[in-house]
Amino acid sequence: MTLKMRSRNAFLTLVGLLVVMLATRCGLASNLHLQDASWAIFFIGGFYLGDRWRWGFPALMATAVVIDWVAIRYYGISNYCVTVAYGFLVPAYAALWLGGSWLRRHASFDAPGLLALAASAPIAASVCFLLSNGSFYWLGGRGPAPTLAGWRVNVAAWYWPLVRVCLAYVATAALIHVLVGKLTVPARPRAARMR
Repeated sequence: MTLKMRSRNAFLTLVGLLVVMLATRCGLASNLHLQDASWAIFFIGGFYLGDRWRWGFPALMATAVVIDWVAIRYYGISNYCVTVAYGFLVPAYAALWLGGSWLRRHASFDAPGLLALAASAPIAASVCFLLSNGSFYWLGGRGPAPTLAGWRVNVAAWYWPLVRVCLAYVATAALIHVLVGKLTVPARPRAARMR
């Protein structure tokens, strides 16, 4: 079963994703102790908006960059992570988007769909991590000379905390998707209603 969404619903979905990104990426929800949902947002965006990638992915990417710029420029957030490696966020987030797009064919979340979700989300998050963390470690120039041993220590420190947050948000979105699907009553065709 593939997921088809009307343009209005796709736009509203994008707006919802942008609001969650704004609330969690720049710290507006820090008093609620919410982690940055950006990784999950790109995965979820790929799931719901995969066929609208020409405007969906660039809108999310541009929003992430603008949020970072505003947070650094006007709110005193550190620019420590903004290095030449920052450009690698595009392929890193694209990996998440592609993972969500691949999952679209299992929109019903039956048993095979849940297995697909259990595989695609961790794989996409892991690829995102390797691209973003690897580029930052090897190209960022923020620490001592990079070594393979040093990167292993870095991966051990950051992999699970970052991937875990992504997976928690994706699992929450999947649960909401299933619950909304159960509560939504499909409309009967017009001819059937007239009888």
